[in-house]
Amino acid sequence: MLKVLIPTLMLIPMIWLTPNKWLWSTTLMHSLIIALVSLTWLKNLAETGWTTLNLYMATDPLSTPLLVLSCWLLPLMILASQNHTALEPINRQRMYISLLTSLQFFLILAFSTTEIIMFYVMFEATLIPTLMLITRWGNQAERLNAGTYFLFYTLAGSLPLLVALILLQDSVGTLSLLTLQYSNPLPLLSAADKLWWAGCLLAFLVKMPLYGVHLWLPKAHVEAPVAGSMVLAAVLLKLGGYGMMRMLIILEPLTKELSYPFIALALWGVIMTGSICLRQTDLKSLIAYSSVSHMGLVVGGILIQTPWGFTGSLILMIAHGLTSSALFCLANMNYERTHSRTMVLARGLQMALPLMASWWFLGSLANLALPPLPNLMGELMIITSLFNWSWWTLALTGAGTLITAGYSLYMFLMTQRGPIPAHIIALDPSHSREHLLIALHLLPLLLLVLKPELIWGWTA
Repeated sequence: MLKVLIPTLMLIPMIWLTPNKWLWSTTLMHSLIIALVSLTWLKNLAETGWTTLNLYMATDPLSTPLLVLSCWLLPLMILASQNHTALEPINRQRMYISLLTSLQFFLILAFSTTEIIMFYVMFEATLIPTLMLITRWGNQAERLNAGTYFLFYTLAGSLPLLVALILLQDSVGTLSLLTLQYSNPLPLLSAADKLWWAGCLLAFLVKMPLYGVHLWLPKAHVEAPVAGSMVLAAVLLKLGGYGMMRMLIILEPLTKELSYPFIALALWGVIMTGSICLRQTDLKSLIAYSSVSHMGLVVGGILIQTPWGFTGSLILMIAHGLTSSALFCLANMNYERTHSRTMVLARGLQMALPLMASWWFLGSLANLALPPLPNLMGELMIITSLFNWSWWTLALTGAGTLITAGYSLYMFLMTQRGPIPAHIIALDPSHSREHLLIALHLLPLLLLVLKPELIWGWTA
């Protein structure tokens, strides 16, 4: 555990002491080495239960894929941000990379902790760097508004969680994940217990986000700089799913009855946000709403509490993290060239940047869950387990899948196909840095097809 955590911490003095011309290359190299070292966590996934165990931190088949994803993302964020921060003063560039590093540090602590209270503290700590990224480096004047939405939605959701955790500590006497799963089931009978159940899950449902409390997400995504969008889509939304999977062990007898409205909301959200995507004009907003619809499936899969549902949710979270992050990078590359996120203004780019169009094609296909990609495995497992729970869900998930295919193709056709508009005169060519960035997103996705048990969680 420390062999990843200490190098991540040491990145911060390195960022501030490196000479200006070497800043980006050394931080990229250092973070890439950390990402490669983190792959060693995947080697003992055949054993169920906890590994690399110490008093405070441990990994198990549920947290390991998410941990590796968090470490993998830092070098990619550094690669993606190099161009648009190039004009900033050097100290601001250093500050920017330091924020990204601190975010990775908090995420590693959050995913690997064995105490729920420590998870809660780290869950909240990720707010601070993300908020600074959105409000300081966002593109438009709306960014303060977006930061406020982001902060208050998440805080209002997670205060009940803190109270619920203190109550749990009071009644069980421990908050360690290692012992909680063996404690006696709580006799949850009264109305107050039902409120406690809601308090435990509300924070994670807001973070996921569940349809209905999702309004902070499109705002935050659209206003954030590219690294902010990437880390939000790829890892921060997964904190919600991870927290739900951990908490549901304790909430056992109540979830069967109380999860109905949340599953219904999540599946309705898949259709609604998909339909919103079909009429978006803003490219980043479209990708942000598509995240909400994918996370709706994940919420449904987790709340049914079957092994298939859990596995499908974990696979879809990892696959969506890589796909969505890649799409945000591609959208940012378009934005750096045309200085507009409106899809009608920047179309037909396949004529100008043919190799970029093939990356767009792969990204869109991954987004609409093309076989044999992990996106499809995850969606199929969730849809199967939902169908097993109630066959009515097939209508909702089927329509959702259809709409997803629709808006993914719409996004690809709008940005890449057709004649180039007359007002686009000079486009920068695509750089090898950008091709490397997208390749490092989509290659892991394609390689996971060969060894899916890495991200299958407890069911493998």
